[in-house]
Amino acid sequence: MRWFWVDRFTEFVSGSHASGIKNVALDQEVLDDYSGVYPFFSPTLMIEGLAQLGGILVAEHYDWDKRVVLAKVGNATFHSPSLPGDQMIYRVQLDGTQDHGASVTGTVHCNGQLRAEIDLMFAFLEEGRFAEGSLFDDGDLATMLRIMNLFNVGIDAQGNPLAISEKI
Repeated sequence: MRWFWVDRFTEFVSGSHASGIKNVALDQEVLDDYSGVYPFFSPTLMIEGLAQLGGILVAEHYDWDKRVVLAKVGNATFHSPSLPGDQMIYRVQLDGTQDHGASVTGTVHCNGQLRAEIDLMFAFLEEGRFAEGSLFDDGDLATMLRIMNLFNVGIDAQGNPLAISEKI
C-alpha cells in the first residue's frame, strides 16, 4: 500500500469518471524528502495519484484484460501547493479510448480551490512483447481496491454495483 497515492475512492462510474481523496500528512517521508525546509506534496505525486485513479478507471473499463501503464503527461498546470493537513480531491474523466491506449483529464482540488489540471495518456502493454504476468500477486489488487473503497462506491455503466472481478 505504500506506493498508492489515492487513499480512498469517493465515486467511480465505469467508462466515465472516478473521484478519490488523498490526505497530506506531515509524517509522510515524501514531504521531507522532496523539499526539506518547506514541506509540501510534490506535484509529481499529484500526477501519480491521478494516474493511479485514471489507470484503474481505464483497466476496469476493459474488464481488467489490458495491462495499463502511464505513457504521457500531455499537459500539467499546477496552481498552488498542497500542504500538510490538506485533503486533496482527485477527479479523472475518461476522454477517449483507442486500440493501443486511452486518455483522461484530471483535476486536483483542495478546500474548493483548483490545485492542478492534468491530461494523461495511457498505453496498453502488448502481450508477449513485455514481461508477462501481473504486477500484483493473486488477489492483492482486489484487496487494495477494497481497502480504497472502490467496490463500495463503484457502479457500472448501467448503474449497478461493481462486481469484484476474478481477474484481479
